[in-house]
Amino acid sequence: EVQLVESGGGLVQAGGSLRLSCAASGFTFDNYAIGWFRQAPGKEREGVSCISSRDLSTYYTDSVKGRFTVSRDNTKNTAYLQMNSLKPEDTAVYYCAAGDVGMMPCTTVTATAYGMDYWGKGTLVTVSS
Repeated sequence: EVQLVESGGGLVQAGGSLRLSCAASGFTFDNYAIGWFRQAPGKEREGVSCISSRDLSTYYTDSVKGRFTVSRDNTKNTAYLQMNSLKPEDTAVYYCAAGDVGMMPCTTVTATAYGMDYWGKGTLVTVSS
């Protein structure tokens, strides 16, 4: 059974940090790109970041560049999203997703969720002002 389980969300003050984890099972993690997405209350889902499977290239949406860092540990079948300098506008449910996207670049994966076959149930991040 394929599973993606996010953890690490919570309540943090503006300027604080959180590290989200995405634990994967049931598929060959090494071969899959990992995307991070979020959905704020009353808003559409947006792509946050992506890390490829092939060359570990990464991409970030403009609003989180310089503050968030995506990584993965293939030995643990786990991906991470380190979030620093959090802002109230980062408040959302954060989802990780996985897909065997071939040569599709992370820019496209983040923007469109292209090829993201598997999704976690999300973890809530709340940033207070």
